[in-house]
Amino acid sequence: MSIETCLENFVIPIKSVIEHIDVKGQDVSLAAPIKLSGQLNISKLLAEQWINTGQESDETALQIGVDEAGRGPLLGSVNVAAAILPKAWSGLIEAQPLQHTLLSILTDSKKLSEKKRDRLYPLVQQHAIGYVVADIPAAVIDQVNILQATLLGMRLCTEVLLEVMVSQSATAINDATEASRHLQAQVLFDGNRCPELDYLKLATLGIEKSTIDCQAWVKGDARHTSIAAASILAKVSRDQTMYELDSQYPQYGIAQHKGYPTRVHMQAIDTHGVLPDHRRSFAPIRRALENK
Repeated sequence: MSIETCLENFVIPIKSVIEHIDVKGQDVSLAAPIKLSGQLNISKLLAEQWINTGQESDETALQIGVDEAGRGPLLGSVNVAAAILPKAWSGLIEAQPLQHTLLSILTDSKKLSEKKRDRLYPLVQQHAIGYVVADIPAAVIDQVNILQATLLGMRLCTEVLLEVMVSQSATAINDATEASRHLQAQVLFDGNRCPELDYLKLATLGIEKSTIDCQAWVKGDARHTSIAAASILAKVSRDQTMYELDSQYPQYGIAQHKGYPTRVHMQAIDTHGVLPDHRRSFAPIRRALENK
């Protein structure tokens, strides 16, 4: 199939529920399911993959930015997102690849007002080649600790996005080998470490380790457009879950504190008790439970 036959806005929804995870060859049953959702614009992906075919370099690799939101709160999930922007829009923020685009104000989500984040959220979804958001619930955070839960979310977002990219490309061009051969990706993780991907599993799909360049970037959400895009998706999606919890438990003031350990939040816990969505492994919640 030629690229020209795929020029329609062909968008593939991504939905996945993870209940078991392979960790170094061991099957681990999760305390609660991890839900992933997103989409891939296969038309945009194919067009980008066939730009400069045969020139394997940093300039021709797709950039996947990965970031999280919600490591510090006492309540609710930690959300992780992975996003792929068009190559022309990818790069260092200081180089202004987003100038004169609808995402021109994009930067680290923490530096933007909620109003600006909410404005950017649908624009990132609309213009990204693909994205995935993972919701890692409090029970999993308590099971493996917040660092490992975050790394797990980063791993799953990356793997799911890579798997869908190759499988859908193979379907579109009717050639699995050709689809995997054209995959070159830089995966840019916000933070000081990269998760350990399941390369054995990826290899069964034809995705070789040598085609995936994983990099950790401290404060990467303020440096790379793709990580900044992921930060918007992670932050706004987490805020949405907080508003949903607020509607269920209005007495806790969740819409204001978003689960962080503010005075109002701690007073609500003292008065009304610990919720099912509180992170029981976090010291303030653990103490609240001990003092019941």
